[in-house]
Amino acid sequence: MILDTNAVSAFGFGESSVAKVAARHTTLYLPAVVLGEYWFGLIGSTRRVETERWLEYFLDGVEVLDIRRSTAIKFAKIRRALKDAGTPIPINDVWVAALASEHWLPVLSRDAHFDLVKGLRRVSW
Repeated sequence: MILDTNAVSAFGFGESSVAKVAARHTTLYLPAVVLGEYWFGLIGSTRRVETERWLEYFLDGVEVLDIRRSTAIKFAKIRRALKDAGTPIPINDVWVAALASEHWLPVLSRDAHFDLVKGLRRVSW
């Protein structure tokens, strides 16, 4: 299962419901772009030190997925399909969708716009 930024935040806030959903999967994957988004928010946080410690612990339990050439091709196809349909979604979420599609994994997110990506399965909590 691939984690979207709002899922990582939910873990950070200790939401038990997100942990219950994620526990159904043996491996949790974190797109590098999501890690960047999370760090961006973390840098401006008033709880930065505490949250950095939590993040380092959290990262020990997930596998970070990097963007490769094959991911870029998936990204382009998904973005084109969404644009042609008149239903664009945020760029970083297109990258998340591309990684999910490439690895045949569902996305754990509360963002319903992932439902616009053909063939992608979104799981919420």
